[in-house]
Amino acid sequence: MDIAETRALRADARRRWTLAMPAVTIITLFSILPLLVVVVYSFLTPGDYGNVKWIWSTEGWFQVLFQRDIFDDTVTLSDAHLTILGRSVTLSLITTLITLFLGVPTAWFIATRPARQRAFWLFLITIPFWTNLLVRTIAVQEMIRSEGLINRLLLWLGAIDAPIQMMYTNFAILVGMAYVFLPLMVLPVYAAIERFDFRLAEAGYDLYASRLYCLRKVVLPQVKAGIIAGSILVFVPSLGAYVTPRIMGGGKSMMLGNLIEMQFGQGRNWPLGAALSLALTALVLVALVWYTRLTTGERRHG
Repeated sequence: MDIAETRALRADARRRWTLAMPAVTIITLFSILPLLVVVVYSFLTPGDYGNVKWIWSTEGWFQVLFQRDIFDDTVTLSDAHLTILGRSVTLSLITTLITLFLGVPTAWFIATRPARQRAFWLFLITIPFWTNLLVRTIAVQEMIRSEGLINRLLLWLGAIDAPIQMMYTNFAILVGMAYVFLPLMVLPVYAAIERFDFRLAEAGYDLYASRLYCLRKVVLPQVKAGIIAGSILVFVPSLGAYVTPRIMGGGKSMMLGNLIEMQFGQGRNWPLGAALSLALTALVLVALVWYTRLTTGERRHG
């Protein structure tokens, strides 16, 4: 490589960095620096009335999983935090399964419509994004509360004698999160199905494959990337959901997002809140790394 080519490559690299500087600056100011602040706060001492004292401490991280007895300093597992963690992961997984069960048939229906009709059906799927999350959650609440539409309909049909208490339960949280995050499952699955060559399914039928066998061996391997992407898009935000569990759970069924908010608010334990936030981030990163390795492995093996 001669000197002229080297200079041209260096000039091109400088030009690329110059064009990327606005994006790098925004990411640094609004993503990396706030994250560093949270990391620093997690290793400090709680203040008397909120905030922090600039005294180094690992107590915030210790309290994520453990607790000390106020009388004899006996160390035990933090049952409350572990229960909330287990509930958050469980509800997030169930929400992902519910949206998967509802989203795949919906995406298949849209992808198999005539080309002129697909835009209309996708328009209907994206309409909820036009409305604030709080409004959508309250709308679901009006459907399942004791005086809501579902209970009134069941009473009118004579199926029940008294309203069913659905609000402020794990069931209510699942219904709310499934409704809120369903479009995040439908869209990536639809994108994968739309690229699917339906002649492969026809070839399977010609070779006397049953519908179920064709679905498992022909369709699902081709659209699996979209299903995994949709599952990640649902699982990650549902794991840190705050508004929907707060309204639908009524404070009785807390999730990680509610626990973190409580530490920064009523609990006034900012280091613990920061440590819980980073623990939640670590769980999200584990899910993203799993997805990256899975999709990378698929590309490596064709």
